[in-house]
Amino acid sequence: MADSPAQRRRERERAERRQLIVDSARELAEAEGWDAVTTRRLADTIEYSQPVLYSHFANRAAIVDAVVVDGSAELAAALRSAREGADDDAARAVAQAYLDFAATRPALYDAIFTMPSGLSFGTPDSPPALRDAFGELQRAFATGTDGADAELLTEVVWSALHGLASLVRSGRLRPDLRDERLARLLELVTVSR
Repeated sequence: MADSPAQRRRERERAERRQLIVDSARELAEAEGWDAVTTRRLADTIEYSQPVLYSHFANRAAIVDAVVVDGSAELAAALRSAREGADDDAARAVAQAYLDFAATRPALYDAIFTMPSGLSFGTPDSPPALRDAFGELQRAFATGTDGADAELLTEVVWSALHGLASLVRSGRLRPDLRDERLARLLELVTVSR
């Protein structure tokens, strides 16, 4: 039996409210940090009651997980665009896109890569957006390898990029060596293939 127009409208409105909650959490986190993102503050921001918010998400952690999924899809798209738009050095383009993402969306990056999460990472049960982002890294860095070796190499490169992003954001690395660090990392990756 087909859904009635009223049912479809209610489902559409529910999906829009859910996305409003996620978008508002992201905006608040980017403006004031994740500590400012509480269910009470989000309910006030979106002008709905907390019970409405809880009808979409069990708790704040579930909201952050939804941000992680959305953010991972954005990261995957940025990495894919960099890889497909690269003239000859897809690895460099993807690495730079990853570092740019971390620098320009710090709260989103933190949600995806540093905050605790109830999501499964690196398994067949991982949400598709997470697998897609990892897949883009793998396509850029593990060409010529396959199976477990490709995944391992991708994890090692991802770890190095995450380290660079984190150390740059915290002011621990000299800004004047940014390009040289990335070039050296990519040389090491190329040698290991």
